[in-house]
Amino acid sequence: MNSGLPYAALAFVAWGLYPLYFLKIASVPPLEVVLQRSVWSLVFVLVLLALLRRWDWLRPLAAQPRRLGLFALSALLLSVNWLVYVWAVQNGHVIEASLGYFINPLVNVLLGVLVLRERLRRAQWLAVALAAAGVLWLTLHTGRLPWIALALACSFGLYGLMRKTAPLGAIEGFALETLLLAPVVVPALAWWTFARHGVLAQGDAAQIGWILLSGPLTAVPLLLFAAGARRMKLATLGLVQYLAPTISLLLGVWVFHEPFDGARLVGFAFIWAALAVVSADALGLRWLRPAPAPPP
Repeated sequence: MNSGLPYAALAFVAWGLYPLYFLKIASVPPLEVVLQRSVWSLVFVLVLLALLRRWDWLRPLAAQPRRLGLFALSALLLSVNWLVYVWAVQNGHVIEASLGYFINPLVNVLLGVLVLRERLRRAQWLAVALAAAGVLWLTLHTGRLPWIALALACSFGLYGLMRKTAPLGAIEGFALETLLLAPVVVPALAWWTFARHGVLAQGDAAQIGWILLSGPLTAVPLLLFAAGARRMKLATLGLVQYLAPTISLLLGVWVFHEPFDGARLVGFAFIWAALAVVSADALGLRWLRPAPAPPP
């Protein structure tokens, strides 16, 4: 068995189960959840870095303002992604949130074309067309653009692009992002706690405990993902990532009891077909590749 598979699978299963966690803190406003999550994630990773004695990466960054700017942008994109996701779960849109992470690999393909000037292969063009058809179908069916799914897919896709162009280890990168957010997030959380009577000021012990868990619950899957990604092929990792939105979709239907009628299923089917094409192309199935040119 691939040595990285258990790590990656655990990470994506944990991310897929996130709606159950946010159900536990459903009474906490989404903005406060994001503030709490940022602060306690920072505390967790700083303790971890202290235990590992890994601080050497900080000094060189002080002389690299461009890299700091890229990480500030990635931190902002991650915060937007968190806020939209928490709001979606707390307002009965778990299924649409799962759609966002099904669409995300296809957004990555488009970003490769638009930003990195990559050329699409025939299978990738087909996948993009199928995904666009699915989004159009869902828009016509519901009478509105699936903005939650698109916001999640685009914010996370851009976040991944920022991290690709500003490389740093998983724990160091996440620590830097939360450090850059701290001057805004810590005062904002202090104000929210005392002026708006936040959960730390008036929540019960169980609610406070769940909030404090947001740090490790955010950081641990990220570290598992990094450990898995280093040990496995990118194509295999691309297939494993569908665990998270699949679990969220099932939770949306069976636990949150959100409607999933035949018309909505058709829209998802277009997206799933697009993912099947992209996955097959990544695995190198020959029928999706253009025939090689004959020798001169």
